[in-house]
Amino acid sequence: MSLIPATILTGFLGSGKTTLLKRVLSEAHGQKIAVIENEFGEENIDSDILVSDTDEQIVQMSNGCICCTIREDLRATLQLLAEKKRKGLLDFERIVIETTGLADPGPVAQTFFMDDEIAETYLLDSILTLVDAKHAAQQLNDRQEARRQVGFADRIFLSKTDLVSGDETEALMHRLRHMNPRAPQQRVHFGEVPIAQVFDLRGFNLNAKLEIDPDFLKEDEHDHAHHDHDHAHGEHCDHPSHAHGGHGHHHHHDDDVKSFVFRSERPFDPARLEDFLGAIVNIYGPRMLRYKGVLHMQGTDRKVIFQGVHQLMGSDLGPAWAEGEQRQSKMVFIGLDLPRDIFLQGLQQCLV
Repeated sequence: MSLIPATILTGFLGSGKTTLLKRVLSEAHGQKIAVIENEFGEENIDSDILVSDTDEQIVQMSNGCICCTIREDLRATLQLLAEKKRKGLLDFERIVIETTGLADPGPVAQTFFMDDEIAETYLLDSILTLVDAKHAAQQLNDRQEARRQVGFADRIFLSKTDLVSGDETEALMHRLRHMNPRAPQQRVHFGEVPIAQVFDLRGFNLNAKLEIDPDFLKEDEHDHAHHDHDHAHGEHCDHPSHAHGGHGHHHHHDDDVKSFVFRSERPFDPARLEDFLGAIVNIYGPRMLRYKGVLHMQGTDRKVIFQGVHQLMGSDLGPAWAEGEQRQSKMVFIGLDLPRDIFLQGLQQCLV
């Protein structure tokens, strides 16, 4: 049986997760989706979708979708759904896990890698984060959970952009890009997102594509024009704040979730790199949200792809470097107050 793709949907209260879910659940897209509501004792916001019958936690929808509220832990729920599917009691092709507004998606993502039984049944596809443009500046300033959700995202959907000025939206997008340059950002109106932009994004696939927002790299060019290529792009920002009333001010310097990129054309020494990555993951793992790289390694003609969430790190041999292709390593780290200089100098010392 092929693996069942799983999508984690996260975002602050009021950002429009429910609206997006309702659309996914009620649209005639011909896909059978199981939605796991991870609301942990908050009053259920979806009483009109979900039957509030306490015994049965799984509800079949008219279009073949399934809704399920987590009563125990996620692992047990995933196992229960998989078992019902195997026995032919439930039919679904993919699952969407909606986390609570304040949840950290990290442990949810880790479930898919740490538990063998889950890993043999499900494939984590991506983490989607909804950001409410009207309240985001405040939420990002006040709540670390909101910043973490941005750091984990494979794709960011901005809701309610019609309620704020264009300048404020731009300032917000700029700020989010510094926190997470690898997640494409997209404005959505009332949860109207084409299904193709929600599913099969392959955010956790080890593949040779490392998307980093090109604007992020461009605006950081001025930081290291005087260095050689082996230098990383900084997260400094000397752009004026566009927002009015001071709310959407560029707080890049203050956001604890930040990203930085390392690039080098010199190859890595595999043993040294492995030791160094092992050491930093050991020390900083809880603060490392997402990290990903395409590496040029000594001793192989193939790209080495690596990525991780917190302490869990995986790598794989990718395709061969093409004829005439510039061999270079490119890595992006997204985390909470990571000591950028230690990372960059350490990586530099792992080069041949």
